[in-house]
Amino acid sequence: MTTKKTYNWAVLGCGKIAKKFASDLKLLENANLYATASRSLQKAEEFSNEFGFEKAYGTYEEMVNDPKVDIVYIATPHSLHLEHSLLCMNHKKAVLCEKAFAINEKEVSQMIASSKENNTFLMEAFWTRFNPAFLKVLEIIQSNELGALKHVKCDFKFFAPFNPEHRLFNMDLGGGSLLDIGIYPVFTALMTLGLPNEIQVEAELAKTGADENIEMLFKYTNGNSANLASGLKCNAFNASEFLFEHGAVRIFRELDQPLLYKKGYELTSINIENSPGLGYQLEAKHVMECLDKNLLESPMLPLSFSLDLIKTLDRIRKKANIVYPNHDKQ
Repeated sequence: MTTKKTYNWAVLGCGKIAKKFASDLKLLENANLYATASRSLQKAEEFSNEFGFEKAYGTYEEMVNDPKVDIVYIATPHSLHLEHSLLCMNHKKAVLCEKAFAINEKEVSQMIASSKENNTFLMEAFWTRFNPAFLKVLEIIQSNELGALKHVKCDFKFFAPFNPEHRLFNMDLGGGSLLDIGIYPVFTALMTLGLPNEIQVEAELAKTGADENIEMLFKYTNGNSANLASGLKCNAFNASEFLFEHGAVRIFRELDQPLLYKKGYELTSINIENSPGLGYQLEAKHVMECLDKNLLESPMLPLSFSLDLIKTLDRIRKKANIVYPNHDKQ
């Protein structure tokens, strides 16, 4: 029996999402928690001690210059993803970068170009793509057991008190619901229905210019459609519904919730088998499988899809008048 290659992982940015990722990374036997990096050495050391990493760096440059680092998980704000991805790839490190991949199409294109120039793996950290419930939905669509998929309804909302300095509202940090959580409904529509022919948008903007609430309607020439929403003003069930010719399917973000399956008038629930953890270990496992095969991008989440996704987000932002002054300059 062949032994799996062990990869040394580094975490760049030691915030809330990085803690969730690191907790799940410990579940993978071939993932070695090797290094953490923050602009604050104290923060990097605290993170390292909490999760059992071997090293802690007080600058990102020190970390990428460590020859033992194989893969870097980037967990900084959206506005810094381009800078940090380029830094890692220029030092020949494989990169798993949190969504949103970057602020706009121009930045994502630069990241993709760097991956090719440096012959280095790059993937957007979209754990939903590897979620067993979502994979089951894709299987149902492919099987045609409920007929053709006609409509998708997906929302993601939670309440966040307004704070102009917080990353959710600070435009210098890529603030607003769209890039933070609205990206999930948009991802869901693109993955299941494809690129829309027409997009209609209604948005409420905070004083900083960040979208506090956004409603999106995707229309397709074949008559299909999608109702998508995200917001920071209230809570929602945060579910995705897929309406077919002969039935419907609903899934929730929570991994312990069953898939609701309706065929005709018959409604059943299907328990989805999940591995321990929050789901982030599935994307990390996939990255290592890709590296085992010497791939530069994921066949399940190719860079072309991430480019289509950011282009769609740009279209939505333009219609909603959401502008990031430090990034959207031509």
